[in-house]
Amino acid sequence: MDHYGERRVDRGPDGGGCPVRRGPDGIWQVSGYEEARAVLRATATVQAGLGVETVQKLPSRFRRPVLYRDGPEHREDRRQTARFFTPRRVDEHYREVMVGVAEAQLDTVRETGRGHLADLSFRLAIEVAGAVIGLTESRPGIQGRLERFFPEEFGTPGLTSLHGIRWLVRQNSNWLRVYWGDVRPAVRARRRRRRDDLISHLLDEGCSSGEILGECLTFAAAGMVTTREFVNVAAWHLFGDAALLARYRAADEPGRIAILQEILRLEPVIGRLRRRTTAPLRLPGGGQDQGAEVTVPAGELVDILLHRANLDARTVGEGPERLCPGRPMAAGAGAPGLSFGDGAHTCPGATIALLETDVFLSRLFALPGIRMAAPPRVGFKDGIDSYELRGCTVVLTGRT
Repeated sequence: MDHYGERRVDRGPDGGGCPVRRGPDGIWQVSGYEEARAVLRATATVQAGLGVETVQKLPSRFRRPVLYRDGPEHREDRRQTARFFTPRRVDEHYREVMVGVAEAQLDTVRETGRGHLADLSFRLAIEVAGAVIGLTESRPGIQGRLERFFPEEFGTPGLTSLHGIRWLVRQNSNWLRVYWGDVRPAVRARRRRRRDDLISHLLDEGCSSGEILGECLTFAAAGMVTTREFVNVAAWHLFGDAALLARYRAADEPGRIAILQEILRLEPVIGRLRRRTTAPLRLPGGGQDQGAEVTVPAGELVDILLHRANLDARTVGEGPERLCPGRPMAAGAGAPGLSFGDGAHTCPGATIALLETDVFLSRLFALPGIRMAAPPRVGFKDGIDSYELRGCTVVLTGRT
């Protein structure tokens, strides 16, 4: 098996030691692959973090976005929307959109000789996720509206501080901009005539415009923001490793996607998920002896450290810190590791994210003389240990 480079996003020491431990702040940390997957698949947990505490304060009559649901209600919602994310649908309904948007973005590079990768990839992600969601009647400026909405941290405090008050005022303004500029036109069009998309489904479910706004923003965060970062980190790896890029260029689509999956295993966009236990949860790996078990009591917070679990040699094999496309994984483990989550809240758009990234990057690297003029700056959202890559400039050799 060929091995390539290591991580480019520095997330600090990988820890080591016990795969399950209780931190000094009282929050449990799970860094082993099998242990992390067990928590994600457990039925005795509910979502925590990601602003869920704020959502819980909404009136009971308000339908929570699917991200914040658990149990039978969540499973039924996922069952009803699964058709939007099947591999066949992705290929038949969204591939053409991906190709069209990718070519349109790369036309800018062809014409000007340069482009900012964060902007190019965000427009791609917006258009593709918009097709799935139904945000297709937006007024001009959707990228700016979403840029203003998503930079904030999840779970920022409300009326308990001056900072919190300012945050609420600013976010309320951003919500309204997205509603009036994007969601309301889409809802009005689909009230007149339903289409085969998420907003039409939500209207059939009897959702109000406010509830549809919440779902749209949830899916937008999952389908736009994370894909943007994945495109950037994958391009960074390919630009920085001539042998890996040669392999990517020579591969067919399944081979290219295998490379992207391995990059994602090494560089999960979201590095940490959080759950709260609703009953005692027994996990292996609680002691120095790998066979030991530990019981996490009910009502405890558990941080699942995906960026560490994906380096667990027990599951991903030798050289876990090196990029090795097609590496043999332990039985039941997927090529991207836990980068798309697992269990009831597994990311439904994994197939979309991988394909649109490949559609874009395979065309980007087919441009004669394409090179990276400046690597990205790396920032982090601490709440979910997610990286943000900005400032990566691509240019065509011989152009200014």
